[in-house]
Amino acid sequence: MKPEPSPAGRALVAAQAALAAEHAAAYGYGVIGARTSGARAAEAREAYGAHVARRDALARTVRELGGAPRPAEAAYALPFEVRGPADAERLAAGIEDRVAGAYSDLVRAAEGGLRREAADALTAAAVRAARWRGVGVAFPGLTERSGGARTS
Repeated sequence: MKPEPSPAGRALVAAQAALAAEHAAAYGYGVIGARTSGARAAEAREAYGAHVARRDALARTVRELGGAPRPAEAAYALPFEVRGPADAERLAAGIEDRVAGAYSDLVRAAEGGLRREAADALTAAAVRAARWRGVGVAFPGLTERSGGARTS
């Protein structure tokens, strides 16, 4: 039987997963930005910047937890073809759901300041998902656990 990881080990695993979600989000927003215009393009640029900032902070956190930050993939498979603005909005909401899920796991695994940062990131992702979708969800970060959103 494999031993349970220590609390610090669980936080590191969850931070790595959140980092991977942020890498994928940054990639996805590149696609979204190319398929939107006007106010939605500005929202996409703002979200991209937020994800890049969180990605960089998570890379530092992973190092502080004793790990080596996983690098971004060269490309990510999208869950569907993004042909226009409606697809881009659906992709953005899905990305934010996935990011919220990763931060939900980090909230459960972390303590102190890292838990607060993860909760803030979960909240920000949930708000962005609601803006893209036009409606919020009851339990942000848990949607994908029930088979809801999937992006990678």
